Amino acid sequence: MKNSRMLREVNVHDAVGMVLAHDLTQIIPGKFKGRLFKKGHVIREEDIEHLLNIGKEHIYILSLEEGYLHEDEAAERMAAAIRGDHLELTQPHEGKVTIKSAIHGLAKIDKAFVDAVNSMDQIVMSTIKTNTPVEPGKSLIGTRVIPLIVENAKISKIERLALEWKKEHPDEQIVTVKPFQKLKVGLITTGGEVFSGRIQDKFGPTVRDKLAKFGSEVVEQRYSPDDSDNIVREIRYFAERETIDMILVTGGMSVDPDDRTPGAIAKAGADIVSYGTPMLPGSMLLMSYLTVKDRTIPVMGLPGCVMHDPFTSFDVLLPRICAGERIERRDITEMGYGGLLG
Repeated sequence: MKNSRMLREVNVHDAVGMVLAHDLTQIIPGKFKGRLFKKGHVIREEDIEHLLNIGKEHIYILSLEEGYLHEDEAAERMAAAIRGDHLELTQPHEGKVTIKSAIHGLAKIDKAFVDAVNSMDQIVMSTIKTNTPVEPGKSLIGTRVIPLIVENAKISKIERLALEWKKEHPDEQIVTVKPFQKLKVGLITTGGEVFSGRIQDKFGPTVRDKLAKFGSEVVEQRYSPDDSDNIVREIRYFAERETIDMILVTGGMSVDPDDRTPGAIAKAGADIVSYGTPMLPGSMLLMSYLTVKDRTIPVMGLPGCVMHDPFTSFDVLLPRICAGERIERRDITEMGYGGLLG
């Protein structure tokens, strides 16, 4: 094989003074896994015992020929080809480069591009899922190749694919992190039992906590009985305030005749994207947009499960809205696959 001519096998006892061609990993079960020796390390007499302890009776000396790349350079070029805004690249480590978030925001990764790259033999691009909220330092993508040596043509092909993708999507990036916007939210809690003070509101604290995770806040909470006209008035109250970026209406989302929230949102003039999602819990969520003058405000009807289930359809859509995205019908449709959570 071509690669075998570029790699010369040397017994460790004869390797003192020679240079390692790649990182060597040590694994101590339950205690440690990491790099024992780095690529480029000059082997010393005292290293021989350590090499034998990790099962290395031979090492490889590398002599690259034209048209071939070391795994480190290949991983670096792959990562550089797809890198977008708000990202950082690590140095190669054991043949891998990791793309990490530099900010708190929403990870955006084009699955079709990643699939195209991974369809190539001996190429690895491993990612988290798109639309995942991430903190600074969170890993998004790891790039590497399987062999120690890879043809330059393979990496050049990935670079060409990236350039073609960018030409076809001039306003997008293959991988990036969208920063969260600090939204001012108007919260309407419906239900005669809460409005009358018969029971304590549990929605407000829960919604506030969820918004705070993305830097947004409830600026005012108002209460309404299960009366359609009254709910409409409260929605319009918030819609007319230029400082309000989103309106959340909690409760009254079931098929019970006394639950009037969906009808009231529609009556207020909102464009309904979807009443219902193919996700459990959270199937009764309503997603809509209300246009007032030159502003379009997201209006959501939240089902009762938001109060007591840790993760619902609201938790899927909220970070996207906080990142400035508009939710379309196809986004709702796609929530069904993998959407059975309990």
